[in-house]
Amino acid sequence: MTGTSADASGAATPHLVPTPLGDARVTVYAPSGDVRGWLLAGHGAGGGIEARDLVALARTLPALGITVGLVEQPWRVAGKKLAPAPKRLDEGWLPVVAALKEGEMAGARFVVAGRSAGARVACRTAVASGADGVVALAFPLHPPGKPQSSRAGELLGAGLPTLVVQGERDPFGAPSEFPELPDDSTLTPVPYADHGFAVAKKAPVGQDETLALVTRAAGEWLTALFG
Repeated sequence: MTGTSADASGAATPHLVPTPLGDARVTVYAPSGDVRGWLLAGHGAGGGIEARDLVALARTLPALGITVGLVEQPWRVAGKKLAPAPKRLDEGWLPVVAALKEGEMAGARFVVAGRSAGARVACRTAVASGADGVVALAFPLHPPGKPQSSRAGELLGAGLPTLVVQGERDPFGAPSEFPELPDDSTLTPVPYADHGFAVAKKAPVGQDETLALVTRAAGEWLTALFG
């Protein structure tokens, strides 16, 4: 790994992490004081770590003593426009987790996370990564308009305490469509929000309020998990 990290109030220099698919990139936002634990978050298939929910988590969680690592998959680092098959995404993720566990995350408790396709990766690899839990943002329960093509098995198979944060207008699966989660897991609906947690201008809540709900749900859940 190369580079340095910074707290969420300043610019962070990314780490480059070699994987079988090419270099991944990790940008770390660290608390100024004691660290409770880490959240490692991956992006979706249609965007990168500039997603509004990932940015909001990187800005807010360090104040709670949680280090945030935003992970860019090798295909994004290489400038490609299309994500590879799901299993290949896992191959680009697990080496990053392993490298951090041997480096600056050594001995720390951590949670794997992601939005959309990144949430699927986190769920599929949660146990193998050695994480303490999973945060699934905008989990794509099914392709839009195809509820019969459910990916509930990936979510339920995570095998660890899981927080799902889901927009009520998400075409990939509204909160009401989700199966009952295990007792150690939680589903937090986000009113009026779509798959990217965007809300329409005519909605009775604003964008800042919506993102505050997302970060508050994650912060409270992580604080309880890490203790």
